[in-house]
Amino acid sequence: MSYPVLNLVILAPVVAIAVIALVRRPRMLAPIGLTVLCTVILTAVFDNIMIANGIVAYDLAGRSGWGVGLAPVEDFAYPLAAALLLPSLWALVGGPSDEQAADDASSLGTARSEEKADAAD
Repeated sequence: MSYPVLNLVILAPVVAIAVIALVRRPRMLAPIGLTVLCTVILTAVFDNIMIANGIVAYDLAGRSGWGVGLAPVEDFAYPLAAALLLPSLWALVGGPSDEQAADDASSLGTARSEEKADAAD
Protein backbone atom coordinates (compact mmCIF):
# COMPACT_ATOMS: atom_id res chain seq x y z
CA MET A 1 0.00 0.00 0.00
CA SER A 2 1.40 3.41 -0.94
CA TYR A 3 1.62 6.33 1.47
CA PRO A 4 -1.05 8.40 -0.36
CA VAL A 5 -3.57 5.53 -0.19
CA LEU A 6 -2.83 4.96 3.49
CA ASN A 7 -3.27 8.67 4.15
CA LEU A 8 -6.61 8.66 2.35
CA VAL A 9 -7.81 5.77 4.51
CA ILE A 10 -6.80 7.68 7.65
CA LEU A 11 -7.90 11.19 6.65
CA ALA A 12 -11.32 10.40 5.14
CA PRO A 13 -13.04 9.50 8.44
CA VAL A 14 -11.12 12.22 10.30
CA VAL A 15 -12.33 14.90 7.88
CA ALA A 16 -15.89 13.55 8.14
CA ILE A 17 -15.77 13.84 11.95
CA ALA A 18 -14.29 17.35 11.70
CA VAL A 19 -17.05 18.46 9.33
CA ILE A 20 -19.72 17.12 11.69
CA ALA A 21 -18.08 18.92 14.61
CA LEU A 22 -17.83 22.20 12.69
CA VAL A 23 -21.46 22.01 11.57
CA ARG A 24 -22.55 21.50 15.18
CA ARG A 25 -20.06 23.95 16.70
CA PRO A 26 -18.99 26.52 14.08
CA ARG A 27 -17.10 28.51 16.73
CA MET A 28 -14.48 25.74 16.68
CA LEU A 29 -13.30 26.72 13.19
CA ALA A 30 -10.71 29.23 14.39
CA PRO A 31 -9.18 27.01 17.12
CA ILE A 32 -9.04 24.01 14.79
CA GLY A 33 -7.58 26.14 11.99
CA LEU A 34 -4.91 27.54 14.30
CA THR A 35 -4.09 24.05 15.54
CA VAL A 36 -3.73 22.77 11.97
CA LEU A 37 -1.52 25.72 11.01
CA CYS A 38 0.82 25.27 13.98
CA THR A 39 1.00 21.51 13.46
CA VAL A 40 1.84 21.84 9.77
CA ILE A 41 4.57 24.41 10.45
CA LEU A 42 6.13 22.33 13.23
CA THR A 43 5.93 19.17 11.10
CA ALA A 44 7.66 20.93 8.21
CA VAL A 45 10.49 22.18 10.40
CA PHE A 46 11.16 19.08 12.47
CA ASP A 47 10.59 16.50 9.73
CA ASN A 48 13.15 18.26 7.57
CA ILE A 49 15.62 18.27 10.47
CA MET A 50 15.09 14.54 11.13
CA ILE A 51 15.39 13.60 7.46
CA ALA A 52 18.48 15.77 6.94
CA ASN A 53 20.18 14.09 9.91
CA GLY A 54 19.31 10.60 8.69
CA ILE A 55 17.04 9.77 11.62
CA VAL A 56 14.11 8.98 9.29
CA ALA A 57 14.11 7.72 5.70
CA TYR A 58 11.25 6.97 3.31
CA ASP A 59 10.89 4.36 0.60
CA LEU A 60 10.79 6.32 -2.64
CA ALA A 61 8.55 3.75 -4.30
CA GLY A 62 5.63 4.50 -1.98
CA ARG A 63 5.86 8.30 -2.16
CA SER A 64 4.00 10.65 -4.46
CA GLY A 65 7.18 12.61 -5.13
CA TRP A 66 5.87 15.88 -3.74
CA GLY A 67 7.50 17.35 -0.69
CA VAL A 68 8.09 20.33 1.54
CA GLY A 69 11.85 20.58 1.56
CA LEU A 70 13.03 17.05 2.31
CA ALA A 71 9.76 15.99 3.97
CA PRO A 72 7.31 14.10 1.78
CA VAL A 73 3.85 15.64 1.64
CA GLU A 74 2.42 12.32 2.85
CA ASP A 75 4.19 12.84 6.17
CA PHE A 76 1.81 15.67 7.01
CA ALA A 77 -1.27 13.42 7.10
CA TYR A 78 -0.87 12.11 10.66
CA PRO A 79 -0.24 15.47 12.33
CA LEU A 80 -3.10 16.88 10.25
CA ALA A 81 -5.34 14.02 11.39
CA ALA A 82 -4.44 14.67 15.04
CA ALA A 83 -4.95 18.42 14.69
CA LEU A 84 -8.41 17.85 13.18
CA LEU A 85 -9.55 14.87 15.20
CA LEU A 86 -8.71 15.83 18.79
CA PRO A 87 -10.47 19.23 18.87
CA SER A 88 -13.36 17.76 16.86
CA LEU A 89 -13.86 14.95 19.33
CA TRP A 90 -13.67 17.46 22.17
CA ALA A 91 -16.37 19.52 20.48
CA LEU A 92 -18.60 16.50 19.91
CA VAL A 93 -18.05 14.56 23.13
CA GLY A 94 -16.19 16.33 25.88
CA GLY A 95 -16.55 20.07 25.67
CA PRO A 96 -19.43 22.24 26.79
CA SER A 97 -21.93 23.28 24.14
CA ASP A 98 -21.76 26.80 22.75
CA GLU A 99 -24.79 27.72 24.87
CA GLN A 100 -23.18 26.35 28.04
CA ALA A 101 -19.94 28.17 27.28
CA ALA A 102 -21.83 31.42 26.74
CA ASP A 103 -23.78 30.93 29.99
CA ASP A 104 -20.55 30.18 31.88
CA ALA A 105 -18.86 33.25 30.42
CA SER A 106 -21.76 35.52 31.30
CA SER A 107 -22.04 34.13 34.83
CA LEU A 108 -18.29 34.52 35.27
CA GLY A 109 -18.54 38.14 34.16
CA THR A 110 -21.42 38.72 36.60
CA ALA A 111 -19.47 37.13 39.45
CA ARG A 112 -16.45 39.32 38.73
CA SER A 113 -18.62 42.43 38.63
CA GLU A 114 -20.10 41.53 42.00
CA GLU A 115 -16.60 40.95 43.43
CA LYS A 116 -15.48 44.37 42.21
CA ALA A 117 -18.57 45.98 43.72
CA ASP A 118 -17.92 44.24 47.04
CA ALA A 119 -14.29 45.30 46.99
CA ALA A 120 -15.27 48.92 46.34
CA ASP A 121 -17.56 48.91 49.39
